[in-house]
Amino acid sequence: MTTNHPHHANAAVTIRRGAHPLSTPDNYARIVSWVGDASLVLLGESSHGTEEFYDARARITRLLIENLGFSAVAIEGDWPDAYRVNRYVQSTGRAGDAADALAGFERFPTWMWRNRTVVEFISWLRARNAAVEPARKAGFYGLDLYSLRASMQAVIEYLEKRDPAAAQAARKSYRCFDQFGRETDTYAWAATRMGKDGPCEEAVTRELLALREHRAAFLRHDGSAAADEFFYAEQNARLARNAELYYRTMFKGRVVSWNVRDEHMAETLEALLGHLHARGQSPKIVVWAHNSHLGDARATEMTESGELNLGQLVRERHGGQSKLVGFTTHHGTVIAASDWGEPAERKRVRPALAGSYEALFHETGLDQFFLPIKRETPVYETLSKRRLERAIGVVYRPETERLSHYFHACLADQFDAVIHFDETSALEPLERLQPPVEAEAPETFPSGV
Repeated sequence: MTTNHPHHANAAVTIRRGAHPLSTPDNYARIVSWVGDASLVLLGESSHGTEEFYDARARITRLLIENLGFSAVAIEGDWPDAYRVNRYVQSTGRAGDAADALAGFERFPTWMWRNRTVVEFISWLRARNAAVEPARKAGFYGLDLYSLRASMQAVIEYLEKRDPAAAQAARKSYRCFDQFGRETDTYAWAATRMGKDGPCEEAVTRELLALREHRAAFLRHDGSAAADEFFYAEQNARLARNAELYYRTMFKGRVVSWNVRDEHMAETLEALLGHLHARGQSPKIVVWAHNSHLGDARATEMTESGELNLGQLVRERHGGQSKLVGFTTHHGTVIAASDWGEPAERKRVRPALAGSYEALFHETGLDQFFLPIKRETPVYETLSKRRLERAIGVVYRPETERLSHYFHACLADQFDAVIHFDETSALEPLERLQPPVEAEAPETFPSGV
């Protein structure tokens, strides 16, 4: 339990006065009004395994699609895996049901997207899309870059249907990676030893440029369907180029590889905005990712080490057209692993540390609330004080909580609003959990977020 001294109590009173409880569905309409004419709404999470975060994001996203014409959801997931879901919600794929559509997310941590809440959301989105005209259909896309092999294969498969000679050239280029085996960390080590240039850098760059050179020929027929498939292939070629850079820098320090990853997310988001506009759709996107990616890095410890993130880049490019929303919790349960690649467990989240933003929100006595953060208001002034903030990724180590999961931030400048659930519960994955244990370069590696 946090210590309630006078200064902290005064801050809690200020937060309580500015907060809007989320106890009924009607309260979520206030969030839609707050979004206004923004075209990018970034919805975070302070863990990758909390039911309330996923449920709230899905509920808000439904309202934004229905009431404000948002036309895409972009997630912290890989492009080809998410595009399988996109084909499902657009009724153009082969997936039999929502769970099958999510089958592409098969690497650790599978529960991030293979869970009950996402199944319900994409089932709703498919049904909703089937009832509206094409211009109002909403898509589902991935922003991340860990699908190097899958993306290269997707480029080849696209070319095989349109230009067998180009497909053969791409197969030859991408074969550069075969000498390093199937594991991307093998390529990373080899690239690190080679110095500045990666052994396959030229190959992935060549194929991206070659695909773009053929754009006019590939889009000559089939209208919007051809444009969608070309965009899918181009993004896979772009991903292969950026993934090569990511793995080439992975063992050269966290800062460089982190920046490559979030710059790729931002690049993909910009490309998606352009694609939606070209299709005659509203270029308005909801993003689902961890707070660490979506909160402005300049307001956290990240900036001190030279790290940037997607939230910062979006604000720099889109300013007031973007809304950054952080999610927090004080205590509860969570789905997480004890170490990288280990089985998912249902773990108990310890009460937030004294002096943290989460402890401050707990002192309000509100179970759940939406808190807009507007400059030159008492709420902004209160949250401008630098405090601890918690981040749980796919790994949760409560025994080293302060060191492993807390950092300093200025929340007032990190987000445009916060949604807080005081007590939260573990996400419900589609796969059965491993039995819980006593002790408390795949997706999100090595940071876990």
